[in-house]
Amino acid sequence: MMDVADLRREYSKGGLHRADLPVEPLALFEKWLGQACEAKLSDPTAMVVATVDASGQPWQRTVLLKHYDAAGMLFYTNMGSRKALQLAGNPCISLLFPWHMLDRQVHVTGRVEKLSTLEVMRYFHSRPKDSQIAAWVSQQSSRISARGVLESKFMELKQKFANGEVPLPSFWGGYRVVIDSVEFWQGGEHRLHDRFLYQRAGERWQIDRLAP
Repeated sequence: MMDVADLRREYSKGGLHRADLPVEPLALFEKWLGQACEAKLSDPTAMVVATVDASGQPWQRTVLLKHYDAAGMLFYTNMGSRKALQLAGNPCISLLFPWHMLDRQVHVTGRVEKLSTLEVMRYFHSRPKDSQIAAWVSQQSSRISARGVLESKFMELKQKFANGEVPLPSFWGGYRVVIDSVEFWQGGEHRLHDRFLYQRAGERWQIDRLAP
């Protein structure tokens, strides 16, 4: 076994101060996301999505954020996937943006709402055609015998849709995460990290500093 106890580094990218916090959490999220893009982080919109199954077992996977505004954060998936089936039973969700190179994390909690067919269709047809075809190929989270099964099905459908539009699969959809809380974490020296939590309080946001 590899000894990982002494694998550590100091966090020295700078602090986060209450005086610098905007009233709305998405204003700071947008600033940090922009800085993650400027720093050329790999997949700056990648977020770890956590759900819970019927037995109480948490599950996590990485998904790409596709839109955000005051109404919430959007992502898309196969509606027969493990995450979708778990969200059907429990709409509570957690998102984590791990921007390690900037010594930052953003943690979001909330509840999901299914997107309308029109919203899903608009995004689906904005994707590259190969990505549209791939959505038809995979019965996400199901067991398959070999990768070749996916590749042969992909080539079959690519030929089928070569000269026409790829229709929206009936099993493909998306969610809006209606935000309840957003926590901003900025790594600090000596493990004295800065953490600020935004929580909904009626029509406004309550902001609290959390101990590291």
